[in-house]
Amino acid sequence: MAEKHVNYFALQKACEKPGCPVCRIIDERIHRYIDGMLFEHISDRTFRAQYRESGGFCSVHAETLLTYRDGLAVAILGQDTLGAYLEDFRKKKMRKYKYPCPACGEQYRIEKEFLTFLTEGNGDTAADTELQQFFCASGGLCVPHYAQLVSLKGRKIPEWLSSFQEQKFQQLMNRTSRFIECSAWGKQKEFSALSDADKIVWKELAATVRGGIQPD
Repeated sequence: MAEKHVNYFALQKACEKPGCPVCRIIDERIHRYIDGMLFEHISDRTFRAQYRESGGFCSVHAETLLTYRDGLAVAILGQDTLGAYLEDFRKKKMRKYKYPCPACGEQYRIEKEFLTFLTEGNGDTAADTELQQFFCASGGLCVPHYAQLVSLKGRKIPEWLSSFQEQKFQQLMNRTSRFIECSAWGKQKEFSALSDADKIVWKELAATVRGGIQPD
């Protein structure tokens, strides 16, 4: 990474908050994507056709629509989706959709962009060093995003990043094991001696394994 650019600053901002920074970026940008889609593309016939051929949003992203005030745009998209299903129900044959949920497709693009960006810094420049510092002070990647990073073809994970992530996961594993051990019958004293964070480590574990943003 020769110089700082928009992804650097987005990652830096996300690392200042709890949880996986890539999950936080996705949450912010998917909301922006859906908001822009409802405002700009609802009358675009090409977009509407692709939306129908994807079967609409998945259940996760469809729930997001409930937070928007533009009921007309949501109704138009929903009518398209329901119309296609009604047609299939009459024929007693369900179609195979050509495209994934539009928001899922956008989410995958964002994930790949930022995970690829993370593989580019190896400490060769001041910007790389600063990125390592603020990233290693963050909550790190969740399990799903680190798994995606490991699976990226043609990309080598920098040593600093793999060491940080795997140590983070191992520490969480150790804390979880301690929590389970101290939760056994007759170990109330040992459980009371746990830190406040370790007494609810199961919440941190669930968020890390599942992914998604955590409350600030």
